[in-house]
Amino acid sequence: MKLSGKVALVTGTSTNIGGGIAESLAAEGTALVCVDARAENAADCARYIKSTGGRAVGITCDVTDESQVIAAVVAAREHLGGIDILVNNAAIFNKKGVIDMPLEEWRRQLEIILGGAFLFTKHVAKSMIEQRRKGSIINIISTAGHQGEPNNIAYCTGKSGLLNFTRSAAMELVAHSIRVNSLTPTATDPSESIERAARWGRPARSVEQLKQAFEPFRKGVPMLKLPSPSDYGRAAVFLASDDAEMITGTDLRVDAGAIARYWAWNPSDK
Repeated sequence: MKLSGKVALVTGTSTNIGGGIAESLAAEGTALVCVDARAENAADCARYIKSTGGRAVGITCDVTDESQVIAAVVAAREHLGGIDILVNNAAIFNKKGVIDMPLEEWRRQLEIILGGAFLFTKHVAKSMIEQRRKGSIINIISTAGHQGEPNNIAYCTGKSGLLNFTRSAAMELVAHSIRVNSLTPTATDPSESIERAARWGRPARSVEQLKQAFEPFRKGVPMLKLPSPSDYGRAAVFLASDDAEMITGTDLRVDAGAIARYWAWNPSDK
């Protein structure tokens, strides 16, 4: 196992991207601290990992509340000994544009995406330094952080900001043997998320209905196939492992070629 004996803290452990990354890390021997503002997401993720023989703890936490962030880091040390890997994944969606976005909603979305990553990076890095752990921090971006999407102003801005936050933090923490990278997902095939939800004991949902909703995204990526959360999970395992020991300040795109595509070319045209 690539990450045997390591401890990872993942924020935003829903059944989609965060849950997929958490399960992938656990499959490689990592103990998990599953963090989410929704208690059921944190608890269900941890419960499933433990049911497969792994070690995990679920922690309910508002990533914008510094006292709660500190408590989550302290709990990770108390229950699992410390933290070697941090995945900043927590985010909320708010499909509003610059004209109709209320200031408070703008602030809240940026507080979660950027503020949450800042607080967890700050306090996890301090813990890593104190315990002399060689750490890996991974910030989850989005293709929306690389491109201008209309009517999604705060999400695009927050995810774009995380790109340079990653580079700046990487340069600051490199002296402490802590690597900081980012991982860019894109629109994600919903099938695996629905299957994971069933494994976690969630109500059944229609796969076909959701797949139809994602069909325009599938047709727009060069590979004509959308990634799954486990695709991101394998990339996170790589970035967290010794295989990536010389990689810091870099963004790894797992986007089926979405960002590289020339704007005028439609991959679905034959």
